[in-house]
Amino acid sequence: MNIGFLIPLSIGMGLAGLAAFFWALRHGQFSDPEGDACRILIPQPPLQGEHHVRLAPKPDHEDPDRRL
Repeated sequence: MNIGFLIPLSIGMGLAGLAAFFWALRHGQFSDPEGDACRILIPQPPLQGEHHVRLAPKPDHEDPDRRL
């Protein structure tokens, strides 16, 4: 390929990426990164009537007889 074609193409792709970043910044995509990071770590509560196998029925501090 001709270098006269590749250089403008790469500059255009860089400008398109920069425009997409500023669009996302303006539309609130990065408004709460800490909250999103915490939400992904918190397990979702089970639906009503379902038993979640990974969650203990009582926390360890409420049931001192429970052993690992």
